[in-house]
Amino acid sequence: MTSANLFPGVKVILVETSHPGNIGASARAMKNMGLTELVLVNPLDFPSMKAVFRSASAGDVVRDAKVVETVEEAIADCQLVIGTSARERRIPWPLLSPKECGEKVVTAFEGDQKVGLLFGRESRGLKNEELQQCQFHVNIPTGEAYSSLNLGMAVQVICYEVLQAKLAGRPDSGDAERDWDRPFADSAAVEHFYNHLEETLVQVGFHDPENPRQLMTRLRRLFNRIRVDQMEVNILRGFLTAINRLGKPGESQEPQEKG
Repeated sequence: MTSANLFPGVKVILVETSHPGNIGASARAMKNMGLTELVLVNPLDFPSMKAVFRSASAGDVVRDAKVVETVEEAIADCQLVIGTSARERRIPWPLLSPKECGEKVVTAFEGDQKVGLLFGRESRGLKNEELQQCQFHVNIPTGEAYSSLNLGMAVQVICYEVLQAKLAGRPDSGDAERDWDRPFADSAAVEHFYNHLEETLVQVGFHDPENPRQLMTRLRRLFNRIRVDQMEVNILRGFLTAINRLGKPGESQEPQEKG
């Protein structure tokens, strides 16, 4: 029997899982907390009856899981992406506790946003370029003696906090975000913007792709922190297009009158 999905549009995304049992354990953890949308990015062994057996009564979550090839495909329609990170990064990212993560997810969910909760590989987590596609990172604190969390346990902790945030009611801190006048841009639109921005920075001689330093990473962090909406992305890309046109042969440099 399939349970009701309390959080339609909130996806748990597992990246390149190596053990099908962890898929089943994650599905069980999700269903316990009312989440049923599971996405698998390039799993090593799936479909697998081991995943179904390990899921106990959450076999429906496993069978309905969507399989994609890349993280970009998994989060393309998401307006909020939160990635799990077990260690500090060279360039720090906005970091949430599990409780804050749950509140952030519920605020976005109640604002009709699609959300992706991104969990990395069992052996080495998420890559830097994958974490840079997230607006926030979440870290699950552990004891110093043994800090390694099983994938299913990590999914359980985060999904628990999502359910607790929903049961606790709306956090007041999310009101401004919920009442925003335009929908937030989804991940696919934001990625197109970053690609356009980098091309333009190269064009004007500000960015050297052979010696990139941390320029694009820091710009990603800036715009991810702001969380641009759909209209803002269109404005920014229009601005970049105007820069692209400057100096091109055959294109007028004079502003054109409208109307």
